[in-house]
Amino acid sequence: MKANRRTDTKPELALRHALHRLGYRYRKDHRLDLDSGRRVRPDIVFTARKLAVFVDGCFWHACPEHGSKPKANEWYWGPKLVKNVERDRVNDAALMLDGWTVIRLWEHVPIDEAVTTVVTALAKAGAVTKPEGNPASGDDPLS
Repeated sequence: MKANRRTDTKPELALRHALHRLGYRYRKDHRLDLDSGRRVRPDIVFTARKLAVFVDGCFWHACPEHGSKPKANEWYWGPKLVKNVERDRVNDAALMLDGWTVIRLWEHVPIDEAVTTVVTALAKAGAVTKPEGNPASGDDPLS
């Protein structure tokens, strides 16, 4: 399992690149130490707006549409995948309790739909819908 990436997966990179092209700035794989003592590492974090975005893989997070049940070593994979989903729910609850907005996107969601979801959540969190200023100059309203 060493070869399986925890960060910088293809769907995550595609979403980050699309958001960056639109001028949004964020932190990647940023550790959040919550008041409950729990530590959570969302894939994309907008710290000023308290928005945490997770891009979940269909296999690892048991997608109801595309997730597959391994036939080999089911005694190992079954409980592991169930624990992953349980951990996701606990992390979501802890983040929301601390005032964070949580977005979970499946890896199979089209990139334009994922970007729209994140931009809409940023707008609801009080961010401008389209970044103003020149991001290259450091004049960034979303940092």
